[in-house]
Amino acid sequence: MDIGDWLDRSAIAHRSSADGKRQALAAVAEIAARTFNRPGQPPLKASEVFDALVDREAQGSTGVGRGVAVPHARLPGLERMRAVFVRLDAPVAFGALDDQPVDLLFALFAPEHAGSEHLRALARVSRLLRSEEMRQQLRLARNADAIHALLHQDTEASAA
Repeated sequence: MDIGDWLDRSAIAHRSSADGKRQALAAVAEIAARTFNRPGQPPLKASEVFDALVDREAQGSTGVGRGVAVPHARLPGLERMRAVFVRLDAPVAFGALDDQPVDLLFALFAPEHAGSEHLRALARVSRLLRSEEMRQQLRLARNADAIHALLHQDTEASAA
């Protein structure tokens, strides 16, 4: 289960601003719509992605604590797991478990009929972002390439 397979460099925003949770989710949705290709499907609309994320958030916040959120949704037409990473310039209230604002969003998107792969991916990302060192490195990374390298490097280290 390689995060590098889900997360393209073009799906990383290392500096983004948002005034709140909805605007942060809208930023994720814009990136997803711009970067996810769905062969044989009409182009993905940001509003579709945003609605799927908001629907999931209505079930309970995906803010897992320590400044991290892992929003996720299933999207029709996806053939495999996909991801978006957004680092906000300033943390926003997200209704996280620890009531702390969020500045790191790692969004996961699964095919509509994904089974346990979706749950394993969520667990993998949650474990990765539990590391204080990883969160700090992600916050200090200078660009999308550095963030991608950090996340990919950690995946390779876990596989060894």
